[in-house]
Amino acid sequence: MKKRKNKHPITGWLALDKPLEMTSSQAVGALRRLFNPQKVGHGGTLDPLATGILPIAFGEATKTVPYLMDATKDYAFSITWGAETTTDDKEGDETVTSPFRPDADAILAHLPAFRGRIMQVPPKFSAIKLDGKRAYDLARQNQDVEIKSRPVDIHDFTLVSHDGDISHFHATTGKGAYIRALGRDLARAMGGAAHISALRRLRVGPFDENKAISLDFLKDIAHSAALMKSLLPLESALDDIPGLILSDDEAKRLLHGQQIDVPMASEDQVFLGMSGEVPIALIQASHGKGQPIRVFNLYQHETDPDTGDG
Repeated sequence: MKKRKNKHPITGWLALDKPLEMTSSQAVGALRRLFNPQKVGHGGTLDPLATGILPIAFGEATKTVPYLMDATKDYAFSITWGAETTTDDKEGDETVTSPFRPDADAILAHLPAFRGRIMQVPPKFSAIKLDGKRAYDLARQNQDVEIKSRPVDIHDFTLVSHDGDISHFHATTGKGAYIRALGRDLARAMGGAAHISALRRLRVGPFDENKAISLDFLKDIAHSAALMKSLLPLESALDDIPGLILSDDEAKRLLHGQQIDVPMASEDQVFLGMSGEVPIALIQASHGKGQPIRVFNLYQHETDPDTGDG
């Protein structure tokens, strides 16, 4: 029997530049084989036909994934006019066709209605859960999929260029917004039909193209020390959360789930407690007191012998 390799207790973030025609789960699987981590997860799904930033969390960094999911995202994408599809992108079958082709002025006139807080119905082929099942699983089984509209934030929606059948855009969105639905709804509002024909995610929170690493590059350095150096610190995903320098005693108290004093916290606020350069915990603080809400098992100092914590 082949001996199973021990998994590495690594912690950190990787800003993967996901290639075309790979699912987010497949990307995580590829990195699992490269890094052999104890824990791994991703911060925001990308469709197979989308490329770009897919943040990957390893080890204790997986505890910070929910905070990254709330971050804003930047996209560059193209809309092809003339047909709506089952998936709202070029992967699906055509459901509605239209001879309508807008000019740039008409598009620009409609964009303001899609900025700010808007109501959006996610695509039928999406990861939304309906009665415990993913919408895309139901859609693939040709079951009726009715998804309710929900509020999403579109911080920016800009026309970059327009050329007859194809328009190119940039958008900045909040949590839960679908670019495929944005393109579909813009076309419907203009009395036409369209689908997303190209999509690239440029940024997720603090992770942008300047920090991105391709899967091919990671494979090339797989057997070198450079592989582990490609990881970013756990706190990289928490750049908008203020840091709090801790004493050894405060660090130990947080690791045991106990309160500490946070004199500067007058109202509800979250802090990242640090012992030197080591993240200890995310702290919910109010009225001078702080309680750990996420504890990171990275502390290497000596602790009470009866706890086993380290």
